[in-house]
Amino acid sequence: MANQEQKKLSDLSYSVLDLVPVLKGGSAGDSIKNTVDIARHAEKWGYKRYWMAEHHNNPGIASSATPVLIGHVAAHTSTIRVGSGGVMLPNHSSLVVAEQFGTLESMFPGRIDLGLGRAPGTDQLTAKALRRDYRGDGQDFPEQLAELRAYFQPGNQVEKMSVNAIPGLGLQIPIWLLGSSGFSAQLAGLLGLPFSFASHFSPENTLPALSLYRSSFQASDTLEKPYSMVCVNVIAADSDAEAHKLASTLKQYHLNIIRNTRGPLEPPVDSFDSICNAYEKAYLDQKLAKSIIGGHATVRTQLERFLADTQADEIMINSQIFVHQARLRSFEIVADILNDRL
Repeated sequence: MANQEQKKLSDLSYSVLDLVPVLKGGSAGDSIKNTVDIARHAEKWGYKRYWMAEHHNNPGIASSATPVLIGHVAAHTSTIRVGSGGVMLPNHSSLVVAEQFGTLESMFPGRIDLGLGRAPGTDQLTAKALRRDYRGDGQDFPEQLAELRAYFQPGNQVEKMSVNAIPGLGLQIPIWLLGSSGFSAQLAGLLGLPFSFASHFSPENTLPALSLYRSSFQASDTLEKPYSMVCVNVIAADSDAEAHKLASTLKQYHLNIIRNTRGPLEPPVDSFDSICNAYEKAYLDQKLAKSIIGGHATVRTQLERFLADTQADEIMINSQIFVHQARLRSFEIVADILNDRL
């Protein structure tokens, strides 16, 4: 407990999750340009990683070809780690993933992370279009993961003992397991892998999953002790009022998920309560319960509380903000807080 009490915001590594949102009135090309701009600034502000997430058949997200974007961002930056948050392994052949990330690591040595999820990142119909033999339960994820890891390890026999991932074989690419519940948390612990939890959309499962990860952890060649990163929504601005208005974009994003009317990211509105009913508002309050929204002082206080609750080793920031300059400013404020500049 003593070590937990001594942990401070300034001790944390901090990173970015970018869903590469397509803005209303904009294009995927515009969003990718914004992503490169944010990544360059994030590198300058001391962020450790820049991750992008695989989603499909969603008109509001431009990160479906995640490895392509990882290469693009890595080519436009120089030191920040770039990776997947994550690649949805059931959608792909393990060999193809190994080759893709082996290629990325060969191009950008020491800068590539491979975060893996077991959900499809889309609806079932699209999942079938991605991979015809797709199984929706994800129960074969441990076997897929073992196969993928074997492709990177010299001397391991994969498939019929004659298949190698080239590039990929022998490369040390950090593998993370991602989760929003207990399945991947426990698997990451048993395998001694780092674990990243999606608190930005599954806040109610955050503490139970982290507890399960730590209690299940077994030391490995990868890690001697648990290492957890927790992703959280942060909307920071120069005042609480401005932040809450900006956050109406995030709320509209989740409202459209509830209504199954997904589309481009919407601009902020002055009165969010006027566009949703009581049931929707209650659901959103629960879904965004751990989201951090406010000016400098409010965000610092809420980040400190979040760290005290989760005891995370690293925090990953997701900021669904419509106005690009305001989104940049939010990431800058968080970096200043974590570096004790505010």
